[in-house]
Amino acid sequence: MPQSYRVAILGATGAVGTELIELLDQRQFPLSELRLLASPRSAGSHLSFRGEDLLVQAVGDRSFEGIDIVLASAGASTTKAWASQAIAAGAVVIDNSSAFRMDPQVPLVVPEVNPEAAAQHQGLIANPNCTTILMAVALWPLHQVKPLCRVVAATYQSASGAGARAMEEVKQQAQAILNGETPPTEFFPYPLAFNLFPHNSPLSDDGYCQEELKMVNETRKIFGVPELRITATCVRVPVLRAHSEALNLEFAEPFPVDQARSLLAKAPGVKLVEDWSANYFPMPIDASGQDDVLVGRIRQDLSHPHGLELWICGDQIRKGAALNAVQIAELLVERGWVRSPASPSELLKSSSR
Repeated sequence: MPQSYRVAILGATGAVGTELIELLDQRQFPLSELRLLASPRSAGSHLSFRGEDLLVQAVGDRSFEGIDIVLASAGASTTKAWASQAIAAGAVVIDNSSAFRMDPQVPLVVPEVNPEAAAQHQGLIANPNCTTILMAVALWPLHQVKPLCRVVAATYQSASGAGARAMEEVKQQAQAILNGETPPTEFFPYPLAFNLFPHNSPLSDDGYCQEELKMVNETRKIFGVPELRITATCVRVPVLRAHSEALNLEFAEPFPVDQARSLLAKAPGVKLVEDWSANYFPMPIDASGQDDVLVGRIRQDLSHPHGLELWICGDQIRKGAALNAVQIAELLVERGWVRSPASPSELLKSSSR
């Protein structure tokens, strides 16, 4: 097993891609080469890493030769186009898109929750949706002690979930509105500055949007509880970075608030933020740029003797995407799971270019 690894970032110039570069440096990931890949439109630029200016290359047929790990954050269609080729070249792909999250052959991993699932990879590991990751990190410590019966989630999702250019659009919208002008709406269907609206992902026939169904189905898979009752309402809010979630939890028996608070205070990936005297609890402005999921305002649900209420905030770009992917890569390295199958799975072959 080599002591250092050759890593490629697919989608290197996006918001998550640049965060991946920063995290690989900050966390001193053991690599001997970092290869930056993007679309032809973004190729030719340079990004800094460990004091060097690295060229961003257009992804192509030979992009994955000699690569051990691919951190992909370029969208589902791009993953489907290139994953099989990367795996055939000997790489393990850690994908941030929705392309293969619900495929039974593909592990869906949050390292604080189900790290062992990563050992079963066949060259591809899926990174869950951002809202799912944040919720899973906060709920898992409680679920291990008293299994959850039902989760009702309401999310307050920042512009960062739609990428760096969407964040910039919100700034432009705010300035336009203050100037009495019509705000631009290139990335969002409606103005988000000084406004909010239900998540703009496509709606299903049952009235749930894709973002809400991701939370339901992905959490069930990660927790290994396919019958877990979950419902979600996802909302876009005029916050630049970091998502918030109000979580109503139901258990089979009472869950003392003090016990829940104690469990969360020492849980990995969680930071307890509660100052009841000052009415100070997690806020997106505090979560931005932070690794931990901030959890607070833990209280008894007055409407149900077996219910708890939580309020959480987490950085969508960091723990909700890039950090979780890097943690999966670290897990593969630490446990010797950096390997790939002899050939891509039949599913990947059918989805290739």
